[in-house]
Amino acid sequence: MTALKGKTLFITGASRGIGLAIALRAARDGANIAIAAKTAEPHRHLPGTIYSAAEEVEKAGGKALPLIVDIRSEELVKEAVEKTVAHFGGIDICVNNASAISLTGTESTEMKRWDLMHQINARGTFLVSKTCVPHLKKAANPHVLMLSPPLDMNAKWFAPHVAYSMAKYGMSLCVLGMAEEFRSDGVAFNALWPRTAVATAAVEFALGGDAMVKASRTPDILADAAHLIFTKPARTFTGNFIIDDTFLWENGITDFEKYRVDPSRKLVPDFFVPDYYRTPPGVADTMAKSMFG
Repeated sequence: MTALKGKTLFITGASRGIGLAIALRAARDGANIAIAAKTAEPHRHLPGTIYSAAEEVEKAGGKALPLIVDIRSEELVKEAVEKTVAHFGGIDICVNNASAISLTGTESTEMKRWDLMHQINARGTFLVSKTCVPHLKKAANPHVLMLSPPLDMNAKWFAPHVAYSMAKYGMSLCVLGMAEEFRSDGVAFNALWPRTAVATAAVEFALGGDAMVKASRTPDILADAAHLIFTKPARTFTGNFIIDDTFLWENGITDFEKYRVDPSRKLVPDFFVPDYYRTPPGVADTMAKSMFG
């Protein structure tokens, strides 16, 4: 299937993890990928740079443009978008994947950490989307995707880490508003979120090491869901808050075992997944009761 052949994706945070997985899935179709991330030199804890990601994209069958971008900088974002358009001729899909996380309570959250999360998650998503929109309006089937949760106003999602929840929900509020704002222009805005923890280097480093990774799904489940979203008609498929396996199941994909890192381990549920999202048959039996148990 080459549904995205020749399409240009602008993906933030695409040097590793979920962003890279989405890039590689599109690359297998023959897509063009603008890899917009800060990591030009290897991180001491996290593998991958924009250049190693570009090599992987090229090997997968796509074309890559590595771009050093801090999405907190309006100047750098504008420059990166302009370079993408000049290099590939336009932008068809924007993926707001870059994010910062600190699972701290109110009293233990430093304001510099609060600022970082809001500057990257909420402000960065708004800025990247705003900058890409003029070019997306010219595309045949334009999509903007946020890696952010459904807007479920339940106190349990906020109480343990108010600052992070506010920042993450800021991304989802962009979906809510922009989907309607740009509906008549035919630009789709949707949000995608995982039911379970996802095995990335960042999760391993920040949330529990190898044990957490083994109790996770691979980023491929989000990459497959994102690919399916991008093939939907933008004029009618917009304003949706999507949980990965529910969406795949509703679209005929029933094998979720292939996404498990370690089938012998119970999957750890992610934050922010409301109970009203249908769990695919058999999935509940593979999951632990909570994030940490």
